[in-house]
Amino acid sequence: MTGDLKAATGRIEARMLLAFLAIVVALVGFAALAAEAREGDIFRIDRVLLLAFRDPGRLDTPVGPRWVREAARDITALGGFTVLTLISVSATAMLLVHRRRLQAAVFAGTVIAAEIASSVLKQTVDRARPELVPHLDLVYSASFPSGHAMMSPVVYLTLAAVLAAGERPRGAKVMLLGGAALLVLAVGISRVYLGVHWPTDVLGGWALGSAIALAASIILVRAAPRPLDAAAIAAPD
Repeated sequence: MTGDLKAATGRIEARMLLAFLAIVVALVGFAALAAEAREGDIFRIDRVLLLAFRDPGRLDTPVGPRWVREAARDITALGGFTVLTLISVSATAMLLVHRRRLQAAVFAGTVIAAEIASSVLKQTVDRARPELVPHLDLVYSASFPSGHAMMSPVVYLTLAAVLAAGERPRGAKVMLLGGAALLVLAVGISRVYLGVHWPTDVLGGWALGSAIALAASIILVRAAPRPLDAAAIAAPD
């Protein structure tokens, strides 16, 4: 029994170390991108990828059939302020219904703090939006970091981690976390496809948002008095 306990403790400590290293790497990567963006540098890969999504002869026309453009707008809305706010408010309310007051406070506080950080960073870095191609979505703020790419992991990955902690089958955990990760990737790619962000804006948003999501997930899962399974969302206590 003692051996099993030591093994379990060792696995937890190893996971915590890996999580800490992942957060550090993500933050260092974000800081490096932010420094370059503040200097006004545009990476070659930015231009290459941005143009790769457009018809070479018509820069106002994205590649693919028209339905792809509509799908990109639908996907990008999933990372927008309105949708993420509705999801965050609903998730916070559900945690309160399940008497998870600490988790609700941590999750809501994380989302609010991340949104404020995104706005402050945009104003501080003050990177111009791409002018290489026409924008296919309305934008009002500076370019770095992408708010959609940053806030999507904060909301979707954090919630997925909380739900995955309550699932026993490994397949269910993989589906929850993998689905959230694919959604985050799709939102970020849609911002480049629509021409409203440089790829490094999205990469920076992913890096910082994922670091915040990972840190918040650790706190939320450890703060849970008992695992919260996905089925409980539809059937409150």
